Amino acid sequence: MEDGPYGPELVLVFSGKRKSGKDYVTDLILDRLGSASCAVLRLSGPLKQQYAQEHGLDLDQLLGPGPYKETYRADMISWGEARRNLDPGFFCRLATRGAWQPVWVVSDARRLSDLQWFQSEFPSQTRSVRVRCSEETRRQRGWSFTAGVDDAESECGLDSGVAFDWTISNEAAAPPLDQQLRPILEMAEAAAARRHS
Repeated sequence: MEDGPYGPELVLVFSGKRKSGKDYVTDLILDRLGSASCAVLRLSGPLKQQYAQEHGLDLDQLLGPGPYKETYRADMISWGEARRNLDPGFFCRLATRGAWQPVWVVSDARRLSDLQWFQSEFPSQTRSVRVRCSEETRRQRGWSFTAGVDDAESECGLDSGVAFDWTISNEAAAPPLDQQLRPILEMAEAAAARRHS
């Protein structure tokens, strides 16, 4: 595996529903730790890159938030499932290639196989984090239920059967994010300090 001479000191695997704010929370962590200590790894990045390549599509638009991605989402999900069935670690290995920082933040785990891959490759370093918010909050952020997407494994694969190390509530009524993230940031800062000492 191409993860630099050391491998990660800490792997934070984030999951959550569409529009729960996973990217917002993981970007906050990157801002706090800095890019010399923290790499945000998006499993959907290599998936979309590979899908765009094989289907002759515009990668930039697939990576963006607009309607282009939504047009292909259902097909991309089934294509990704077929890939994962052949090799559960395929997208995880692509996402970690070249990451050298001591803290890896996986922003978008969607299936049990994603989490299990990191837990088996980096058993002592991996922690899981679930980002939650109400459907009402998700709707305010532009979410609406889409059959074949919101009821597929890519959205529901980590809904049950996982004891998350932390659960972050990302909505107005919840405690401030800074307060909720404090134990995670403390663990990440300690991990970065071990590498840099």
